[in-house]
Amino acid sequence: MKNIARNLLLALLLAPLAAAMAAEEVKLDRAPIDSRDVISLQRGAQVFVNYCLGCHSTSYMRYNRFQDFGLSEQQIRDNLIFTGAKVGELMKNAMDPNDAKEWFGAPPPDLTVVARSRSSPAGSGADWLYTYLRSFYRDPGRLGGWNNVVFPNVGMPHALYQLQGEQVLKTEKTEGPGYPIEVQKLALERPGTMTPLEYDRLVADLVNFMNYMAEPASHERKQIGIYALLFLGVLFVLAFLLKKEYWKDVH
Repeated sequence: MKNIARNLLLALLLAPLAAAMAAEEVKLDRAPIDSRDVISLQRGAQVFVNYCLGCHSTSYMRYNRFQDFGLSEQQIRDNLIFTGAKVGELMKNAMDPNDAKEWFGAPPPDLTVVARSRSSPAGSGADWLYTYLRSFYRDPGRLGGWNNVVFPNVGMPHALYQLQGEQVLKTEKTEGPGYPIEVQKLALERPGTMTPLEYDRLVADLVNFMNYMAEPASHERKQIGIYALLFLGVLFVLAFLLKKEYWKDVH
């Protein structure tokens, strides 16, 4: 009984701390996702195979799914496959897992369904990815020289830094509820080859593709759901009319 009481007391004492930590969770930016924008999906696929597929595999996604958003087999073969893989094969990288563990501390995860697995009460998985890919900053204390506001102490380097540039994390003082508080903000210290607006658009296209990749049959599933509801609606009307016919002479 003493142990139970001690544990309850400890939980009550730590509850405010847990609430404070939850309140400090990074706010996710809304990802401008549009799964019907084929130009965005095509550009996102191009960015993915150029910057992500070298380290991360997508072992549940095939190259021929790119035909869903307007690409022909020849276009896929000429522009999006840089190995000897065939269009119908799975998208796998050539990195050895042991080398990856030595370089990054752990093998890079498979990204096929990352846009779904990262969903949380703070936002969708697409929101998480969109914010994460724009939140890297220089950190000399890290082995690779990079850190991330959304994923602290992440082992992944900033693969898109030449496009975005180099950000730093600065602490600024601002007025709080009656007293000054310190707020950490990202600031672009060295611009990249893209303007911030251009980089945000590129990341949006990349995340749009990753969101599509997490469930390529999303449109078909929704259409089947609509047809099923329409069928049930018609069936309900027929069942109601049949019920009235059966019970019309019952008083």
